[in-house]
Amino acid sequence: MITLKLNGQDHPLDVTEDMPLLWAIRDVIGYSGTKFGCGMGLCGACTIHIDGDPARSCITPVGSVLGKNVSTIDNLHNDPVGKVVQQAWLDTAVAQCGYCQGGQIMSATALLKTHPNPSDEQIEEAMLGNICRCGTYNRIKTAIRQASTHLQEAKA
Repeated sequence: MITLKLNGQDHPLDVTEDMPLLWAIRDVIGYSGTKFGCGMGLCGACTIHIDGDPARSCITPVGSVLGKNVSTIDNLHNDPVGKVVQQAWLDTAVAQCGYCQGGQIMSATALLKTHPNPSDEQIEEAMLGNICRCGTYNRIKTAIRQASTHLQEAKA
């Protein structure tokens, strides 16, 4: 039996330690916000946070996160920065099909926690591994800049 700390709650799991975290999150625990994209950690649709850092859950074994805090898009509304990022996504109408957006938002939130006022280069670097088939990259940058501005204004 493995205990996974997910979205602030302990979840006892009867799975092997090499099971991809994505499948434990979706199929065993039942959170559906984290999406399967490529299965190789290349597209970013499955992005989660492990102790605040973005990670690809499709290639992360459950055993590697024991004792760590794992967060998904399903609980991001309880994160102050995540809440601002989600609102910026809505305000700028980023999503088209929306499939990749959970991973995009998770990466953007992690970026703004480490770089509250990121440069264009920092935004591009942080978002590099997140693919959007609809091509909403300019709106994603706009939303990140908007969220950054709101976070800076809230501190002032």
